[in-house]
Amino acid sequence: MVSAPRFGPGHRILVTGGAGFVGSHLVDALVARGATVVAVDNFVTGAKENVAQLDDNPLFTLVEADVTDGLPDHHPALRERFDAILHLASPASPKDFTTLPIEILRVGSIATMHLLDRAGADGARFILASTSEAYGDPQVHPQVETYWGNVNPIGIRSVYDEAKRFAEATTMAYHRYRGVDVGIVRIFNTYGPRMRPDDGRAVPTFITQALRGEPLPVHGTGEQTRSICYVDDLVHGILLLLDSTETGPINCGTEHEVSMRELAELIVSLTGSRSEVQYLTRTADDPEKRRPDLSLARQRLGFAPQVGPADGLRRTIAHFSERIG
Repeated sequence: MVSAPRFGPGHRILVTGGAGFVGSHLVDALVARGATVVAVDNFVTGAKENVAQLDDNPLFTLVEADVTDGLPDHHPALRERFDAILHLASPASPKDFTTLPIEILRVGSIATMHLLDRAGADGARFILASTSEAYGDPQVHPQVETYWGNVNPIGIRSVYDEAKRFAEATTMAYHRYRGVDVGIVRIFNTYGPRMRPDDGRAVPTFITQALRGEPLPVHGTGEQTRSICYVDDLVHGILLLLDSTETGPINCGTEHEVSMRELAELIVSLTGSRSEVQYLTRTADDPEKRRPDLSLARQRLGFAPQVGPADGLRRTIAHFSERIG
């Protein structure tokens, strides 16, 4: 277990998808440590405003590029050696699965290989942001890292599920056969400021609709569950993995499991909205249950999430209120 940061002042760190929801929060945390951070993003789902607070910070550089094309050598910030590479680039919402399927497959496969090649050349630690979607619609509950999953390989969600499963396999191949220092984190449902209001995920959709006084769309009976994790806790977990020598995969999230109906009702209550829940047809391959077994994260990383659902949702509602109201 690591007690002090392994990466900080004097280290150069590359974050792909660094202007995205999770990526931008991770960039903030790394810069706060004193690391020099280069974020690469093509702004398909990321936004410059997510990292605008770092515009004048000499430790931060933002490069617009598509990592599926490799890292462009025309930018001087990308020519120097990196000590760590964190691969967070990928559209990740249900809406993206139907609008950006090829992009998701390319960034999970081609981009992952490009970045692992660079990590090997630089002698950098490589962290792959994988997903609880690797478990599909799980038949084991809660989900442990040794569970191989129940994924429909040709379904609507498969472009994301299988892209991440391929990325995991590729990461482990580079580790085993090329000696690359790697870590794989399986991220469970995360929420917080900087989410796209219209990205199709439950929390931003419910908050946006509640603030507007519109019906909250719940699919099926609403009894399907998710374990929601506030973004600060997730970032802390990723940094613990970065600083460690663990390979993973290691789950990262919380055990606050709630049904979609309960989540919708909680958000209505916290916003003081008069919105009602509207039940819609269940979407294809929508997982029935989702909760991580965090035993490995606790034992190997000392991971302990701190932000409860009500507190995290209040912070997220405040963020959306400023933008919607």
